[in-house]
Amino acid sequence: MISIKKLSIVLVATICTTTTLFAGNKDRTGQAGAYELLINPFSRSSGWGSLNFATVKGIESSRLNVAGLAETEKTELIFSKNVWLQLQGANMGVNNLGLSQKLGKKGGVLGVNLMSMSFGEIPITTTEVPDVINGVATLGSFKPQFFNVTLSYAKKFSEAIQGGVGVTAISEQIPNAKAQGMAIDAGIQYHTSSSKNVKYKNMHFGISLRNVGTAIQFRGDGLSFLGTSQNSKYQQTLEMRTAPFELPSQLNIGGAYDYKSKDELKRITISGAFISNSFSKDLLGLGAELAYKEQFLLHLGYRYEPGSFKSDAIRTNVYTGLSAGFTFEIPVKKDGPTFGIDYSYRTTNPFHGTHSLGVRITL
Repeated sequence: MISIKKLSIVLVATICTTTTLFAGNKDRTGQAGAYELLINPFSRSSGWGSLNFATVKGIESSRLNVAGLAETEKTELIFSKNVWLQLQGANMGVNNLGLSQKLGKKGGVLGVNLMSMSFGEIPITTTEVPDVINGVATLGSFKPQFFNVTLSYAKKFSEAIQGGVGVTAISEQIPNAKAQGMAIDAGIQYHTSSSKNVKYKNMHFGISLRNVGTAIQFRGDGLSFLGTSQNSKYQQTLEMRTAPFELPSQLNIGGAYDYKSKDELKRITISGAFISNSFSKDLLGLGAELAYKEQFLLHLGYRYEPGSFKSDAIRTNVYTGLSAGFTFEIPVKKDGPTFGIDYSYRTTNPFHGTHSLGVRITL
């Protein structure tokens, strides 16, 4: 059994070793890339405002705290669709598919998550043909492709503590240029119990480190052009080098407490979180989940950005903080598979918010 003292040492060591990543330097704001790594495409946890680092479980953990993947009982499959930052004519969306599978009774859990972003068709323009006539691109159009694949593994080390790691392959491309890279996630969750036989868990703690990886750089034929180099009379194919960009690393620390009725049919979970961003402002948040028979759930969350109450001009995040959602999860048969529907909405300014709808199957 791993003691609280040992866990504390691990958590403190993790925070200390990542101090250089999270220096809180405001001058670095906006200098990272691959910000899609910070998007939570799952409908249930996004209703919390993605603040449930201490309690998230199953394949949704791969985007928040990979340690929660260890809570998968057998098999879990989730598909979710996000209408992203609604704006007329933008046609932006996020599609996500996640699968987690327990590896034997005493084994860990393996998870795979695929996320893609769609931006609709963008007209092709050049310096010679800069205009779109009557909404029609005379040179045609193209579709940017953003695609991430995450492979995760988590394991319970005891009834109280579990941990996990994940590796994400990143791909961003247009027809004539692309950037690729890798990111690593790691996380720990600790659950206390009000009884020795761990009949139910009251307090939860979680910490995760996300998106640690190498710098990424765009390359491709789209960055080359015909030109004349210095002291030369002949045209040559020249390449314009792009600057590499770092990943938006993030450190998340969260805690939660469960309030249960005597018959354990009703539950209220209150969650608090601190989010330290290496290339943007740090965030604080509170979230809550109301559950009845673990079949009907309501979620509510609020993320606070320091200074956002004073003026919108200070706010650097498109999200204004408030999020909400609900879940219906019904057993197909007694003690058997379940089928669930998740929905969430996140407020934004500008744009008209983000809707997320997901379907969940557990076996």
